[in-house]
Amino acid sequence: MYQPDHFRVENTGQMHALMRARPFATLISAGSLGIYASHMPTVLKDEGPHGVIECHLARANPHCKDLDGKQEALMIFQGAEGYITPNWYPSKARHGKVVPTWNYAAVHAYGRAHAMQDTEWLRRHVDELTAQQERNESKPWRLSDAPESFIDAMLRGIVGFRFVISRLEGKWKMSQNREIDDRLGVVAGLADRGGADDAEIADYVARQIKLDR
Repeated sequence: MYQPDHFRVENTGQMHALMRARPFATLISAGSLGIYASHMPTVLKDEGPHGVIECHLARANPHCKDLDGKQEALMIFQGAEGYITPNWYPSKARHGKVVPTWNYAAVHAYGRAHAMQDTEWLRRHVDELTAQQERNESKPWRLSDAPESFIDAMLRGIVGFRFVISRLEGKWKMSQNREIDDRLGVVAGLADRGGADDAEIADYVARQIKLDR
């Protein structure tokens, strides 16, 4: 991933926080299928220097055959993102030398995916994944809410994977390359627009302004 110095993030805790907040990832590999991608929810475990990602795919997904733990693969986690209009920059009125851009945060996790087909491992993984995603529900759904025979059948239809992370790359492109006045304009503009990720982006830009002053 292209990482100019002012956008580069190397703090593992910060990258892990994004991976946990946005656990739906894209897994990309190159093998017999060519360049192939699958999309799946994940659980990040605090194991090893960079962490381990646990996930699963449908057994019918041909990607399973390429993920043999031998070739390096890439898992992408997309954080907050949003369009930035140059109309928010005070510098536009001064000299007009501004263009649109996009603010975003992303983490690239590199590693090898090892298939896990043990039934107990799969059950434990699905139970953890469910608990992770149901934690904010008023009445969290649990595996025990469904018939045991039904869950067993569902587990037979998936292949689990342990993705051992060998390296992490983080990029937070959040207007750090703009002068302070323009960044303040971005914060105000995002607050006024109020789009899906706008509040999260505005908060990050504002915190970086405080650090840079």
